[in-house]
Parts: sequence; C-alpha cells; structure tokens
Amino acid sequence: MHEAAPLTLTERTAAPAPTAAPAASPVDSLAALIGDTPLLEIEYRFDGVPRRLYAKYEIENMTGSIKDRMAAHIMRCAYATGELRPGDAIVEASSGNTGISFAALGTALGHRVRIYMPNWMSRERVQLIQNFGAEVIPVSQEQGGFVGAVQLAEQHARDNERIFLPRQFENPANTQAHEMTTGPEIERQLAAFDRQADAFVAGVGTGGTVMGLARFLRRNGRSVRIHPLEPANSPTLRTGKHLGHHRIQGISDEFIPAVLDLESLDEIVDVWDGDAIIMAQNLCRSLGLAVGISSGANVLGAMKLVEQLGREATVVTVLPDSNKKYLSTDLCHAERVEAAYLSSRVELVRFRAVR
Repeated sequence: MHEAAPLTLTERTAAPAPTAAPAASPVDSLAALIGDTPLLEIEYRFDGVPRRLYAKYEIENMTGSIKDRMAAHIMRCAYATGELRPGDAIVEASSGNTGISFAALGTALGHRVRIYMPNWMSRERVQLIQNFGAEVIPVSQEQGGFVGAVQLAEQHARDNERIFLPRQFENPANTQAHEMTTGPEIERQLAAFDRQADAFVAGVGTGGTVMGLARFLRRNGRSVRIHPLEPANSPTLRTGKHLGHHRIQGISDEFIPAVLDLESLDEIVDVWDGDAIIMAQNLCRSLGLAVGISSGANVLGAMKLVEQLGREATVVTVLPDSNKKYLSTDLCHAERVEAAYLSSRVELVRFRAVR
C-alpha cells in the first residue's frame, strides 16, 4: 500500500467511456495504422547469467508511439457520445507524444489542434506537432509548468466554443484503450512463446497503460504483478510531491494523474535517468532497436523485476517510442556511468519478434 498523499489535478466527474467501441466511427479510417505491434523477446546476460524479458514495440504505431492507441480511442468514444463533432478544435496539455498523436489524428480527421506543452521538452517534439499543422503553446515553469499547461488548456476551452478537451490524465477511455488492445495483444503474443505474464512494468505518464494492463491481465482472478515506474531522480509517485529534475521525458509529469490508482498496484519501481539513457543507447547500438529514453527506463525496470521474481519469470514492458524525438537531448551524448546503474551489468544478446 502506498501512503504518499496524492498530488493530483482537480478531478472532475467524467462520463464513463462506452463499454464497447461503436460500430462505425471516423477513427475507423485510421485503425489499420494503430495497434497490432510486435512483441519482442529480448535475451540478455545480467552479471553474466542468461535472462530474458518481453517488450511491446510501440514504434510501429501511426506516429511512432504508444499514445496513438489512447488518442484514437478517446476520439472514438468522444465521437460516439457527441463530445467531439466535425469542425471542433482539439486542445490538450502534453509533454510530447500525446500531443503528436492528437496533432496527427486530429489533422487526418479534419480538426484544428492546439497543444500546451512545457517549454523544456525536446525540440523534435515541438517540430513534429507543428509539422502536422497543429499549434504549440509553450508553457514555462513560471507559468506553472505542466500543471500550468493543463490549466491553460482548460481556460482556453472556457473562453472559446467548439473545443474538445481529451483530458488524458483523467479520461477513463485512456485506460480502456490498453485494456481493449494492448493487453489482449500481449496475451496472444506471449502464447506464441508458450508464456503467460507474471508481471508488467511501465513508466507512468498518465497511468493509462499500467491501469489498462492491470484490468486485462488480472481479469478472472489471475495474479499478475503490475508495477508503475518513475525516475529515481524525481520520486513523485513515492512521495506525493514534485521533487527533483529528471530527463525521462513523458513520465513523472509533476503530479499524480487521476487515472492512476496506486493502491491497486504493486510497489513502485524506480530507475535513474542516466541509467535509462545508457540502456536506450545500448538497445540501439547492440540490438538495432532505435528507442527513446523511457524505453531504456522500462527495460531496466523489467530487468529489476526479473532479478526479484527469478530468471524464469515472464516480465513484460513496453517500448513506448523511438529515438527520433530525442536527437537534441542527452540521448545522443556520452553519459557518465554511476555505481548505482544497472546497465553496466547487462550484456544485450539478441531478440525475437512475433506479431
């Protein structure tokens, strides 16, 4: 059980997401570009001893990140309820990947898009959103940082008509997207390796991925451990406070999201941002997997759980996005190895992929 007092945004009463996707939706025209991504079995040696873990390769989604799943399902549900109509503008606060997803999907379906984003995110994130024709509003720490970005998005909706706010941090369709798609895919693909999940771990941005996987993998009373992950440099989940600075963009966004129910999850896993950077670099250089910093963090989190649960445990994670959004960051520079880092004890060997 987690005792930290939650540091959350103001919660609203949200309409429940539909229990099933509508038969026809404008989003259907994009469905073939989202989901059905490969699962990788990654073989490695930890302190010289063979190990393996499993990771969903989310780079193959429409904009190259796992957030396409959530953005598409939120839009599908909003079309079904009438909250989103043709001609409406989409306005959201995002640290990057969600903003990119809504920019692409919104543009494809004829919507104007405006994204409020903390001004310390990578240059590539801003450029990608703008290249989709969307507007980026940078928000400084003095303006409230990420919490300020959410507040400014809400204010814009109050001041203007025909605005749809996805509200990713509190929208139940966020969790449902992963319960309906990511979870079933993982279970089916693990069966190809004659495996069932013992544990799942992933960094918390909105919390939708870990909550959706918890609902699916634990259905019918199955005992599966579900672990949220955060930077050791900035233990927001563990402390209930925004502390420290970290370089794992897309997770630990200064507050505990309303979607996330820590009490229903297993213990928090933390990794150092420098260690995550090195692991992401190693995944690219050793295995040809061009992933972002949060992928390095998730792989390290999975490795920690393999050591905790035993070498035969089936531990699953996700590789949320590619390295292309981090070319101007420390991902592309040499990182000093610290004594506490796990990456120096790991030799990546090979991977196998299944659909």
